[in-house]
Amino acid sequence: MPTQPSEALDTFDNPHPGREYTIRIRMPEFTCLCPKTGQPDFADLDLEYVPAARCVELKSLKLYIWSFRDQGAFHEDVTNRILDRLVAVCEPRFMRLKAQFNVRGGVYTTVVAEHRAPGWRAPEKVELP
Repeated sequence: MPTQPSEALDTFDNPHPGREYTIRIRMPEFTCLCPKTGQPDFADLDLEYVPAARCVELKSLKLYIWSFRDQGAFHEDVTNRILDRLVAVCEPRFMRLKAQFNVRGGVYTTVVAEHRAPGWRAPEKVELP
């Protein structure tokens, strides 16, 4: 295959670092392995972040997410590991990762992990008439 999974994450300069705006990325094909049974676990990952100086490059994110396909991981751990890695490379003002895992044995799991930069406050919600 010409493309392979990769643990490398690339970033690029935020084209509008003076503006607070939200980037939302949906990744509906996340797969890892159950560390107890070795069976595949499937999840939808929803990433939301307010960038500071750096944004994550999407192709590298796709290959990074793909790298978990053959790894055994508990839902709680893999969600937090992915968030920690993205925070380390992007250093965002705010980042939230929501992982909604498909049913397994009649149980759905959703894990939400967040990062807030020191001193960052969410802007007030604007409601228009």
